[in-house]
Parts: sequence; C-alpha cells; structure tokens
Amino acid sequence: MESYRASSLPRSTRLAAWCALYRARVEDADWAVADPDGFDAELRIGELGPARLARLTCGRSTIERTAEHTASASRRIFSLILQANGSGVFSQYGHRAAMRHGDFILCDNAAPHSYQATDSAELVVLRVPATVLKERLPSPENFCGRQLPSTEGLTCTLAAVTRSVCAQLEKGLSRDFRSRVATHLLDMIATSYAIAFDSQITASAGVSARLAQVKRYIEQHLRDPQLSPCSIASELRMSPRYLRMIFSTNQEPVSAYILRRRLEECARQMADPLWRGHSITEIAFAWGFNSVPHFTRSFRDRYGTSPGHYRRLRLEGKTQETAPAAAANGAISGLALTA
Repeated sequence: MESYRASSLPRSTRLAAWCALYRARVEDADWAVADPDGFDAELRIGELGPARLARLTCGRSTIERTAEHTASASRRIFSLILQANGSGVFSQYGHRAAMRHGDFILCDNAAPHSYQATDSAELVVLRVPATVLKERLPSPENFCGRQLPSTEGLTCTLAAVTRSVCAQLEKGLSRDFRSRVATHLLDMIATSYAIAFDSQITASAGVSARLAQVKRYIEQHLRDPQLSPCSIASELRMSPRYLRMIFSTNQEPVSAYILRRRLEECARQMADPLWRGHSITEIAFAWGFNSVPHFTRSFRDRYGTSPGHYRRLRLEGKTQETAPAAAANGAISGLALTA
C-alpha cells in the first residue's frame, strides 16, 4: 500500500501540502483543522480488485466535499466508511450520523458531504465504482448518510472482516487473490445492508433511482438562491407533476426539503468552532438564503430559537441540542470523510 504522513511535510506549509496530496491521491475536498501547528494525519491506500482500500488517521478536523468538488469528478464512486477508532459526524443527503467505533456509513462521492472528526479518528474506507456496487446493491444512493450501527445484523462481522482485509493488504496481499477478496467483501456489504434496510431495498427501483437523482441535484445546487421545484424539473427534464409524485415517497414537499437542508447546513456550520470567524449572515447567504428576516424566521420555526442564541449555546459546548420545532410538530420529517 502507498503510505503518506503529514508530519513528513514542511511544517510551514503542512496543511496546504496535505490537502494537495489528498486531492491527488484520493479526491477533491477541503480540510479544516483545529490545531494547524500540531496537525498530523496518515493515509494508506491500496488496490483491491475493482476497488481501492484506504486507512486514514487524523486528529480533530473537518473534511468537506462541496458541489464545486463534485462537479469536477471524472467518475462516480461510492465509499463504504468504517469508523475503526474514535468518533465523528458524517453528513450527506440531509442525514447526520454520529459515528462510533464499529459503525459504517455509505457515501456517494458525486454528492456533497462532510465528515467531522470530533477527536483522534481512524477510518477504513472501501472505494467502489458505482457500476460495481450497483450489481449488488440497487439504488445505493438511498442508503448514503444512513448509519449502519455496529449492533445491527452482520455489521460487527463486516467490521472485523474489513479490518482484517486492510491489515492483509498492508502486509502484502498477493494480487492473485485481491479480486476474489473484493468479491467476498462486497457480497458481505450487500448482505449487511439487505438485513438492516430490507424495506427500502424492496421499494420500486425506478422511483428510488429518480428520487436519488433529484436529491443529488438538490445537494449539488443547494447554495443556488434560484433553486426551486420548477428549476429542478426543467433541468432534469421531468414535469413538475412527476417531480411531486416521486418526491411524495420522501414524505415532504420538494420546497420543504430544500429549506430544511439549507437550515441544517447553516446550523452545522454555526455550531462548528472552525467557522467561528464567519458571521451568521455570511453563512446563511452562502447556503442560498437572500433575506435575513426570512432566514431568521425559518430558523426559529425549525429550531425553536434564534440563530444567534443557537450558535452561542453550541459554541459554549452545550451538548443538549435544541429540538427542531417543525419536526416536533410533524410539519417536516427526516433528518451525515470522504474517502
């Protein structure tokens, strides 16, 4: 396996050099770290048949892949991420998953996402081409951002096998066996998701695929103030009526989903100490809002408090989050490293 260590890079330009290395060897993403002077990370990557297996260790940091990054992707990849040690928070497609030791998350690298390591963390990441994964797991977009807990079904066994395969690859697994090992690992992944999400896998594949396409488009254009159901339907060449129909399976209107996702991203950044230097207005406008009163009113309706009060509580380390008011009233349902 290829091996890279941030501490081997020049101290004065370490973070920038690490970001460039990560983009070259993994994919485009932005890194923000809590302690730039003491920053260190390690990355190991190896080929495993049609897939790539990586082990990433890092301190407290945030890795974010934005719409600008996904626009330049040459091919579509899905990443199965194991929280091998430590803890973190993964966000994608409106889902926010608090990752703990032994948990898995599935990531669509064609859609924006973020991973925040809350302390020192170790991730094992299997990067699989979309065509390969879809042979075993139809409409994998439906599971992206949804946590596969270590206590669920075969997850514990899958974690042990994934760690073992990574260790064998680091020791020098013969290329003659890598494709065979990858096949068995991918089959176990599909089985684990089938056990945990059986009802979603049996849903209409056509509707699920179109819903996933719409959500991916929304996530990629969430910052655009002109994003609307009409613009989405026009861009994806479907009628507004058909858009409403496929989105009805999501149990909330398209416009409500867009608003909720913008508010969630604003709340996430306001609660992140690494964004302390950015004003609330700056954050809100960056996520597609163009009116301070509208943002403030919408934020209060969802979180039950003002944006400023929410931010103060979260940055002061108050762990009890304000419950989304709209969700509590039943008006809005639902709720997130890339590799």
